Amino acid sequence: MLRQPTLPSVLQRRAPVPRNAGSDGYRGGCAPSRTVRLALAGLAATLLAGCAGLVDVPEHARPETPEKTAWSRPAVFAADTIAPDWWRAFGDPYLDGLVDRAIAGNFDVKILAARIQVANAQIDEARAGALPTLDIGAGASFEKTTGEKFSKTFNLGTQVNWEVDVWGKVEKGVEAQTAEYRATEADWRAGYLALVSDVSSTYFQILQLDEQIDRQQRALERSRLILDTYTAMHGQGLIPKTQVLRQSAENNRLTHDLIELRRARELAGHALATLLGVPAGEFTVPPGHLQDRVLLPAVPAGLPSELLGRRPDIVAAEFRVLEAYDLVGQAKLAQLPSISLTGRAGTSSFALGDLLKSFTFGFLPSINIPAFDPGIKARLKTSEAQTKVFEHEYQRTVIGAFEEVENALTNLDAHKQQRLELQQQIEQLQVVAEQIAAQVREGVVSQLEVFETERSLLSAQLALLANHQQILADTVTLYKALGGGWPVVEVANAPR
Repeated sequence: MLRQPTLPSVLQRRAPVPRNAGSDGYRGGCAPSRTVRLALAGLAATLLAGCAGLVDVPEHARPETPEKTAWSRPAVFAADTIAPDWWRAFGDPYLDGLVDRAIAGNFDVKILAARIQVANAQIDEARAGALPTLDIGAGASFEKTTGEKFSKTFNLGTQVNWEVDVWGKVEKGVEAQTAEYRATEADWRAGYLALVSDVSSTYFQILQLDEQIDRQQRALERSRLILDTYTAMHGQGLIPKTQVLRQSAENNRLTHDLIELRRARELAGHALATLLGVPAGEFTVPPGHLQDRVLLPAVPAGLPSELLGRRPDIVAAEFRVLEAYDLVGQAKLAQLPSISLTGRAGTSSFALGDLLKSFTFGFLPSINIPAFDPGIKARLKTSEAQTKVFEHEYQRTVIGAFEEVENALTNLDAHKQQRLELQQQIEQLQVVAEQIAAQVREGVVSQLEVFETERSLLSAQLALLANHQQILADTVTLYKALGGGWPVVEVANAPR
């Protein structure tokens, strides 16, 4: 490839142009004729026109993925299934405030937003490749040779370089960087969705632990009463010592579990503080009961048909496929000849005061033909291979999304069925507890049977509490898997 002289050569001291030199800088009688120049220009135009059809720039197409024809649960496809602020369906103003605070303070989201700004700035950087560049330099030379006078030389020079984007190589680079910018926007949406989901799930877990701690404390109190009763009965010789020891061990187990619940509650609080952008230990959620504060929303029966265009992670993956195609196109266009225009202007004199009295101008158009450049071929192979990576990553993201939606639907349906069974179990145990209490008043059964019945009832209530939290978590997961209410995004290069 022909390369143009760099700026330092312009700043060097140049010999004055002879008076009989022609307008092209050649001495009289040696300049090429006008006919020759026109012939060369025509040859260059013919060469460039012939190169235009040598490069096949690939067009982006969505990579093929296994078709999802139906879902495991009945669904009515609707475009507006999920509201963008879906977390408000849980009916907890405190959760709404946590989400707002997390969006404003979370550092992961801030990093993703900063990457959007970087990608946007890189669009201008890519576009700058089609603009001319201007270099200005000045210098001075001071020399002293034995037997000669001290000499001073001053020079000033400018050079303008412009590689004309004949084939759209720079524009392809701009399109590639624009696709990366759109991908980073989708990354931010995915991060936003993950943040809201994590805040909601962690908050639900904290309230569940609060309610578990409360019920565990009550269970421990009942167990201690049973132990006191067993101890008294053992003193009267009614039961063996082993039954007292067994109940004492049960108290140890309940105390151990209570300590574990409190530890888990504290760790969940630390995790929530980090999500909010607050140092762990400096933020605490007030104690509350999950079933009293958070409603089970009616999950919409419909699923958005445009799942591939709604999920931010899928959109980001497809934009990166588009970017890869644009980079392949740019690499192919780099094989074509390029046109460079170089203009120079400068002056040189032995006295600083005479520096601006005479000027030298020059204009040099050129055609650079990459006849043999291994780097261009290697770059094209790398770009084509990278395209396959992004296509497979897109396919993997789509397949994973289908699994997440199916899992969320399966879990939600199963946990709702389990909820009905647990509710019936609790209703039956409550009837048993009422009957046992009546029998105690009549002296038919002992107080111990009341304690055992209450313990069974408490265990079922804890199971229902866990089920309540699971349904909430399943709902959050389903909203996230379906794209969280983000609109459909069409993946394509920006119109020129």
